[in-house]
Amino acid sequence: MPELPEVETVRRGLAPWLEGATIRSVTLNRKDLRFPFPKGLQSALEGQRVDHVGRRAKYLLMNLGNGKTLLSHLGMTGSWRFAEHPIDKPPRYYEPGTEPKHDHMVWMLDHPTHGHSHLIYADPRRFGFVDLYDDPADSPYLQGLGPEPLGNEFGAEQLAAAFAGKKAPIKAALLDQRVVAGLGNIYVAEALHRAHILPMVEARSLVTRTGKPKRALQDLALAVREVLIAAIEVGGSTIRDFRSVEGAGYFQHNFAVYDREGDPCPTPLCRGVVKRIVQSGRSTFYCPVCQKAP
Repeated sequence: MPELPEVETVRRGLAPWLEGATIRSVTLNRKDLRFPFPKGLQSALEGQRVDHVGRRAKYLLMNLGNGKTLLSHLGMTGSWRFAEHPIDKPPRYYEPGTEPKHDHMVWMLDHPTHGHSHLIYADPRRFGFVDLYDDPADSPYLQGLGPEPLGNEFGAEQLAAAFAGKKAPIKAALLDQRVVAGLGNIYVAEALHRAHILPMVEARSLVTRTGKPKRALQDLALAVREVLIAAIEVGGSTIRDFRSVEGAGYFQHNFAVYDREGDPCPTPLCRGVVKRIVQSGRSTFYCPVCQKAP
């Protein structure tokens, strides 16, 4: 499923065209996605201005003029796209993977600068969903989330407090959304490789007896930020079904270990070969030579 960089890429693609626009009409082409559309969704959206397009973890948040917030999760194949806006970069041409039957929700918009347009939510597998809140703090999806990994609250000290005494593998600990929000399988693998940490070591092994972060944990916190920033700069990763507002992301071409089983490790002077194992039912990719226990 799309991780933080992919959702942030979608947010950045939507914001210039959607913020300030008024939703003139909403067409629902079916009754549900992963879950039924919220009751009264059309009436709550129609006539409202979109004040802000934000993101929390892997969720898009659209703040409306009536104070309500629409939450959108893309699932595996969900995408938002504008029908009228041409794509000026042919390599990133949006290929809907979509037939019109997958366009499940259409907003007709009126923007003070950009004029009229149609915003379409398409989702072939319908694993995505939307929800509507008077206060996003009431959303069960947003409650209990850890800090944003690109925010000021995230860092080695925060991770040390979360990992102290934790026997879970470091990969599983980083995937826990209560520890840090928005990370998924791809970017955890890449960050652990960049920090040269084995994914199966216990999370507590990165913390000193006095509760301070070891150097490896400091390196890991920095690696998480670096990997996410690098991915956002190139529009996220296209793995099977992800598409940004403008088209495909490109970070998959920069993967060091994810989905690279059998390839030489790209770390300079390392002679390792990328290995794949399964942890908690999910693939883990790493270099058994340059990734080590702290």
